[in-house]
Amino acid sequence: MSHFEGQLRPPPQARFAILASRWNPRIVDALVTSARATLLANGVAEEAIDVVRVPGAWELPVAARILAQGGRHAAIIALGCVVRGDTRHYEQVADGAAQGLMQVALTSGVPVLNGVLAVERFEDALARAGGSHGNKGEEAALAAIEMADLCRALQEVRA
Repeated sequence: MSHFEGQLRPPPQARFAILASRWNPRIVDALVTSARATLLANGVAEEAIDVVRVPGAWELPVAARILAQGGRHAAIIALGCVVRGDTRHYEQVADGAAQGLMQVALTSGVPVLNGVLAVERFEDALARAGGSHGNKGEEAALAAIEMADLCRALQEVRA
C-alpha cells in the first residue's frame, strides 16, 4: 500500500504567491509578513515569492484565478480579514471569498490556501495575526509548502 503525505520542503524552483487584501491593513500586513517569513525560513528563495495586493477579500478569488491560470505558482496563499459589522455584508464577503478560492483550487488544480480571517471583533483578528492564537499567515504558508510538495509527489506517480 502506498502512502503519500506532503513534507515541509518546497519543490525545486517552485514559486509561491501571497495574495492579500488591503482592507484591514494592520491585520493583513501582519499575516503577509508572517507568511513571507515562513516561506523564507523553509527554503523558498526571496525571488520565488510574489506578493499581489487587491482591494478587499471579495477580490481575492479573481486574482487567484488569474495567478492559477498563469501556471507559474506551486501554491497561492490568500490572506485577508473580514470583521462582522451590523449588516449581512460580512457573511456575503467572507462566504463568497471562501467559496471563490475553493473553486479556483478545484478547477485549476493549484492549491489555494484560505488565510482569510472571518471574525466577530477586531480583537479576534489581532489574536489570529500574531497574538494568542498564533498567526494564520504562517499556518497558511506552511500548508502551502506541504501541499506543493504533495501535489508534486502525486503528479510524479500519475506520470
